[in-house]
Order: sequence, then structure tokens, then C-alpha cells
Amino acid sequence: MRNRLAALVYVPLALVILLLGMLYASSVTRAHQQEVFLDRLRDASYLVLPARQAILADDPSLVAGDLARYREVYGIGTAVVDQAGVTLVAEGLDVQDYVERHAALAGRRAEMRETFWPWDAQRIVVAEPVFDGGDLVGAVVTSSHAGEVQRAIWHSWALLGAAGLVMALLAIVLADRVAGWVLRPVRAVDQAMEKMGGGRLDERIPPSTGPPELQQVVSRFNEMAERVEHLMRRQQEFVANASHELRNPLSALMLRIESLALTVPEEDSDEVAHVRAEAERMAQILDALLLLADGVSMAAAQPVDVADVIARRVDGRRVLDPDRELRLSTPGGEVLGCGDPTALASAFDTVVENAIKFAPETEPIDVSVDRSGGMVEIVVRDHGPGVPAEHLERLTERFWRSPGHSSVRGSGLGLAIASELLASVGGGLRLELPDDGGLRVRLRVPAGEEES
Repeated sequence: MRNRLAALVYVPLALVILLLGMLYASSVTRAHQQEVFLDRLRDASYLVLPARQAILADDPSLVAGDLARYREVYGIGTAVVDQAGVTLVAEGLDVQDYVERHAALAGRRAEMRETFWPWDAQRIVVAEPVFDGGDLVGAVVTSSHAGEVQRAIWHSWALLGAAGLVMALLAIVLADRVAGWVLRPVRAVDQAMEKMGGGRLDERIPPSTGPPELQQVVSRFNEMAERVEHLMRRQQEFVANASHELRNPLSALMLRIESLALTVPEEDSDEVAHVRAEAERMAQILDALLLLADGVSMAAAQPVDVADVIARRVDGRRVLDPDRELRLSTPGGEVLGCGDPTALASAFDTVVENAIKFAPETEPIDVSVDRSGGMVEIVVRDHGPGVPAEHLERLTERFWRSPGHSSVRGSGLGLAIASELLASVGGGLRLELPDDGGLRVRLRVPAGEEES
């Protein structure tokens, strides 16, 4: 954006510099020509006196010497013609080739031709009428090569081009500085938003030196950041307080369930096991809520043996649900990732719980752990009904449930919590629909450094 804004500033400046340069070049060209023309006109005026005497006396020798010396000193051809246009005397000049003599013989002083460019090899011709007592008796014509004035014009143009180049470079610097000045508040907002996205809700933008309009944007942003921080703090405090408040009655409930399990008849043990599983699931949800409220981030990330964490969670799930087949595939040995073990375990439990909830009991659930590029992937594959393709992206939205599964128990928070837990440690969650049905969930965390 800075380059585009700098271009918007630079292009008009460049056009102005170019236009002024062209006008000045034309002015310089005409000034050089006018200077030479006036110089030749003064010389012609000086030669008018001897030319008048020569014409009136019909004696070319009266002016021939002046013409010869003039040509010898300056290299300029001259000629004197009488009123009839007949050449009286000439020095290096065939006056019949120049139309300027007609104007002089008509009593008009020669005027400078229109401006010519230095690459036009023209001669500078001056014709001065000769009068005697108000009567036209002839004319003096001079013709000089334009090489001198051409060199002067080229020299002036070279200086003008160098000055224009310097001004163009200065214009580039100026446009870049102006663009930077204008966009300074925008960059500050972008950096502040990036830091706030990383969890630094107290980030603010200092007063900017940019345009007043963007200073207002900065002020509005700081006001918005204040309110967002306030709301987020209140939300985190509410979640944390609610989780802690629920923890005590839940712990008491689990103790009562264990006590009850010792006294209920054997035929009711399955019901007690289901109640215990629901209580444990509620404890997992509270743990996840506490993690989110505490703002788990990459700053707290640590090396984790992902294969070991997943293997332990699969073993725990098999104990809780022995009739459900969970097939685990790992590459063997350590698979190091970078994250928080509790957040990873909670996210995995949530995804597996979701798979068990929707997949038929007779179908196995496949779990695999492997490295993929710079990430470690935990893939949970069920063989349930899946979801329509248009609903796939909405599965990680809070409280959203597929219309076809609205009767299934749950709050619609499972995948949303798993996605946020993984995002908090620099990972993510990706959902796929396999060709043979079901749902494939990829839990991804950054890979750790393997020991050499």
C-alpha cells in the first residue's frame, strides 16, 4: 500500500517537473536564439552606414573592406544589395538564396524566425533595410551558422536534465516520506491488532504524527481496544469463576457416585457407569473452560511427546468404554510436538467423545499420530453418518449443531473448544469428509525438534 500511495504522490510531482522542464527548455532555447539574433542585428546596423555610402556612390569598394574584415573576424557572410535587389558586393554569401532580403527591400527589419530545436541545422539570417533621408535605397544581409547557438542550447539542456534528475530523486524521497507519514498510524494499528490477536489485550497505540483524519482512527482504535479488553477480562473472569464454582459440587457429585456404586445392585452397575462417565465428561469440559479462561498461549508451550499423550488418552477411553473399538496407529518412539499437554489431551478427548457420540457402536474409531511437514497431526476417523458438505465449516462454531443431529445429547461446544485449545498453542483443527462416509478430524500442533 505504501508503494501505491507513494506512486500517487510521485506521479503528479513527476508530471509537474516534466512540464516545467519542457517549458523551461523551450524558454532557454528561444533565449539563446534571441541573444544571437540581436547580436547579428547590431552588426548589421553597424554596416548600414558604409553600405548607404556605397549604394549612393555606386562604389562597392566603400563597403567591401568592412565586409571582408567582418567575415575574417567572425566568419559571418554578408552582402549589400541595392533597391532593385541587385547584389552590390558580397563576402561568402549568395544573397539570392534568402527570402529575408525581400522583407528588407520592402522596408521592414528582419524578424527572428520561430524557435528551432538544436538538432535543426539552420542558419541565422538577418536583413537590415538601408534608408537615405527616409527613402529605401537597399539592404544589408548577414548569414551565420547556428552551430554556436546549438552548442549553447545543448549545454543548457544538459544542465536542465541534471537538475531535473536531482529533482525527480528528491520527489521520490519526498513521496516515500509522505506515504510513510500518512501510513504511520495504519502500520501502528496493524501492529497493535497483531499483538492483540496474540493475546496482548493491553496493547495501545501512542499518539501519531500522521494526518488528523488518521489520528482520529487511532483514537477510535484505542477506545475500541479498551472496551474489548474490558469485555474479554469480564468474560474470562466469568468463565473462571463459573468453572471454579462448579468444580466443588461436581467433585462432591463424583464422590457420591462412587459411594453409590458400592451399594447399588449389580444389574444397575451399567447405569452407575454411565453417570460416572457423564460426570467425568463434565469435569473435562470444566478443565477446558479453565484453560480457555487462563488464556493458554504459545508463551506457555513446551515440548510434548504427542504419541505418548494420545496413547494414554486412548487407553483411558478404552477403560471407560470397553465395548468401543479404538484403533491407534503411531510411528513408534517419540513424536515431539510443541504445546500444552493438558490442552492437547482435552482437545483430543473432545474430538473422540464427539466421534463416539455419532458413530455406530459396531464401527471402530481410527486414531493415528504422525509428523506432516512442520506439524504433528493426530487424525481421528469415525465411520458415522458425517455431515452435509455445506455444514462442515460450521462444526467448530460455538453452540451450532447439525439439523440432523439436534436430538443427540450435547451442547454444541465440543469441537469449538477443541479448535480454540489447539489454536491457543499455535495449532489448529481441520475437518474432512472421507469418500466412504464418516468424518475425519485432524488435530495439528507445531512439531518439536527431534533429538539427534
